[in-house]
Amino acid sequence: MPIRKHSDLTYADVTPKSLYLSRRQVLRSMGIAGGLLLGYKLFNRIAYPPATVKAGAKLNVALKSPFSTTEKENTFDDVTHYNNFYEFGTDKSDPSRNAQKFITSPWTVSVEGEIKKPAKYSMDDILKLAPLEERIYRHRCVEGWSIVVPWIGYSLNTILKLAEPTEKAKYVAFQSYYSTSQMPWGLHSGIELPYVEGLRLDEAMNPLTLLCVGMYGETLPNQDGAPVRLVIPWKYGFKSIKSIVKIKLVKSEPPTTWNLYAPREYGFYSNVNPEVDHPRWSQATERRLGEFLRRKTLMFNGYGEQVAGLYNGMDLRKYY
Repeated sequence: MPIRKHSDLTYADVTPKSLYLSRRQVLRSMGIAGGLLLGYKLFNRIAYPPATVKAGAKLNVALKSPFSTTEKENTFDDVTHYNNFYEFGTDKSDPSRNAQKFITSPWTVSVEGEIKKPAKYSMDDILKLAPLEERIYRHRCVEGWSIVVPWIGYSLNTILKLAEPTEKAKYVAFQSYYSTSQMPWGLHSGIELPYVEGLRLDEAMNPLTLLCVGMYGETLPNQDGAPVRLVIPWKYGFKSIKSIVKIKLVKSEPPTTWNLYAPREYGFYSNVNPEVDHPRWSQATERRLGEFLRRKTLMFNGYGEQVAGLYNGMDLRKYY
């Protein structure tokens, strides 16, 4: 396993720098480019001014992944001010305001369950496991909006291979951090917390499944899942669990938060599929943040060549 060279500074030692919105970003948010979506964003900015987002520490990115799309990236402003993170509020603009004081250091991720080598990793440990890659992934939300983000991390299978799954391991369960003292908004979120998610083991081992520690060249902002999250680009965004504290390999399909909340609307697999509508809206099209016109939704979000074989013989309308 290659080990990335790093400085004597630890994850906790690096002092984040402040990143202020540029004049161009302010003008964009005020709707100069036109379009109803930008007008909606302007209304939100006036009614609910967001906190200035602090960028994280610079990350030593070794390479750009061949899995990256060539599509235009969304702005840092888009990705840090339009978030689903119910622990910090249910409105898309809530996390950027409410997550600023979230404490992410020290941090430990426990890897346990049906494995030969259980372990607990600090963020410094996680950053040393493999060279960091930049992966520009399409990211599709179940509500019908999408973004393109330059995520930073490496394949989740890196840490799973180190754990040495036993023959009993068939699924991987994930759990996010939750504290009512740091996340009082979660008490009114309407979902059961802590947030839990799961993948079949072969999905988790697929090289596209990213253990993500940063974006735009720096560590993750709090509202985007700091300090470590998943990014699973062929599935709807709620599968990409944020602020992970536990990874557990298990025998049976684990419970997942949104499937527990509304099983008819949110299946365990939740693959992006334009042919399977949400009960309350179509999934055939999507709107990229910052654009007005809608575009066609791609099967598996455009990653079918890499992942379609995982589902050979499955009825994707039944296993949605």
